Amino acid sequence: MSTDPVGRFLAALDPEHREAIGARPRQEQERLAAAWERELEADDELDTLDELSPPAAEAEAARRVLKRETD
Repeated sequence: MSTDPVGRFLAALDPEHREAIGARPRQEQERLAAAWERELEADDELDTLDELSPPAAEAEAARRVLKRETD
């Protein structure tokens, strides 16, 4: 598994969003990846989901970060 936060964040996104975010400047990708990591660390619900399915927890955190971006 990649230890690069941006790579992990992009991998957690659905293909459509992965392409759109992948086209953004690296600085923007890093900002979103940092927000994604904070979301994973801060949310207790995601901790529980992470125990059951780490990819599902990562995908849910990515969805939340993108939703905040568009709201």
